[in-house]
Amino acid sequence: MVAVLATSCLDKTPGSAIPVDKAMQTFDDAEQHLTGIYAQMKSSALWSGYLTLLPDIQTDLAYAVEGYSNNMGEFWLWTFRGTSKEIEAVYGGLYSIISECNFFLEKIDQVIAKETDDDNLLALDFYKGEVYTIRALCYSELIKCYCEAYDPDNADNQLGVVLRKSYSKKERAVRASLKASYKMVLDDLSMAESLLDDDYDGYSSDYAIQGMAYALHARVALYMQDWDAAIEYSSKVIDHPHKAFALSEANVNYTNTNPNSYHIYNQTTGSQSYFQYMWSNDLATEIIWQIGFTPTSYGGALGQSFLAFNTDYVYYYPDYVPAQWVLNLYQSADLRYDAYFATMQTGHSHGLVWPLLIKYYGNESFMNSYQLFHVNSPKPFRLAEQYLIRAEAYCRKDNPNYAAASADLSTLRESRFANGVGSTVVNKDNFLQTISDERVRELYMEGHRLQDLKRWGKLLNNGVFERTPQQNSLKEGSSIKISVDNPRFVWPIPKHELDAPGSEVAPNPSNN
Repeated sequence: MVAVLATSCLDKTPGSAIPVDKAMQTFDDAEQHLTGIYAQMKSSALWSGYLTLLPDIQTDLAYAVEGYSNNMGEFWLWTFRGTSKEIEAVYGGLYSIISECNFFLEKIDQVIAKETDDDNLLALDFYKGEVYTIRALCYSELIKCYCEAYDPDNADNQLGVVLRKSYSKKERAVRASLKASYKMVLDDLSMAESLLDDDYDGYSSDYAIQGMAYALHARVALYMQDWDAAIEYSSKVIDHPHKAFALSEANVNYTNTNPNSYHIYNQTTGSQSYFQYMWSNDLATEIIWQIGFTPTSYGGALGQSFLAFNTDYVYYYPDYVPAQWVLNLYQSADLRYDAYFATMQTGHSHGLVWPLLIKYYGNESFMNSYQLFHVNSPKPFRLAEQYLIRAEAYCRKDNPNYAAASADLSTLRESRFANGVGSTVVNKDNFLQTISDERVRELYMEGHRLQDLKRWGKLLNNGVFERTPQQNSLKEGSSIKISVDNPRFVWPIPKHELDAPGSEVAPNPSNN
């Protein structure tokens, strides 16, 4: 289906050689359209690229190195604006998927009304639930990037996003309140949860499932400071009635490894743990939902900016390397370190030797069969995040339950530490710093850091982060000090959205 030319990302529509009123009339049509939605989610502007990497590059987790290619450089330098290609690509990519979802939801009831096969009818209900989940996810990501942190006492007065609920009906291009924007997400999730069935939940799913809807619900509740809901929905995933998901042990070897693989894990240890296998083969019991890549159908290469081994297949040419303070967070028994980082010689003229990010080194089968490096299926929802969500929510309730939070953090850490050690205890004085550090260790370069700092505000380090130069880091940007009240914590609305004919979209302070 071909997009009709439009002046605004909000007006992008899935047209085709088939007239719209004739499109998506059968079960097969619905399946094909849903497949198209999933295909759009592979875009390198989204989870396999900018949407995942920029929130961490922008903050304090990595450093640009001398000789870098300037990839994502405006975000590293905090100089991006409403005309920046990344700002436009993320915004347009998410709204394009929303438009496809609106088209599907507008047509699906007509398809259901014509269908007579019981199995097909059951499948169509599931497809509908998948689309509601995907639309909720896209709106939640728009809110995360282009809106300020949710204030429960003032959300009616905070700017949200433009809400598109219809495909064919003209709707005003005006931003709803942040409260109304999150209500849209929650309403979509409520529909999804009623249509999907936990009997069909399973790990490493390439399709939206009920467990994914619950995981997103827990994340959104955390962002909305609804601690009880965050606990309720993360518990639905962690304590799944059919035990659909389980943490992937970093201290247990997965024996079916390929000794001839290109993967760095095999080269250094001769074997892989279940945790390493999750990253090297995109398969694990703790993956709730991932965007399914194949060697012939994939999006961006998440590891390219951190490795670029395919420049000459001899040296690595990273644009960004991990911050020293991040590396220092890992204890010697923490097996995540060896799963995420490996010290290597770079090919830059300065010859930097540094622990590089190998988490996104690439899927083994892609490298072995196609020499396709640094491409992994993005994993927007993992069970580990649900433990972190629930632990934080336990601590931030009016009546905190630090014992329950400590138990969740200990469960996560014991799956990551050698010999199952790693238990920890939190209290009113240390819980936020402890959880912040654990989120960095576990979720490094998965796109959470900017939102975490934004929503914590002055509760963490008085709302300030600072970069200090490290070996061969780029001079520009290595010494900045950023406060959470900096307007660029909220990304600007793309300029062409503000200038489009008929637009009533209000700008963000970062547009100025």
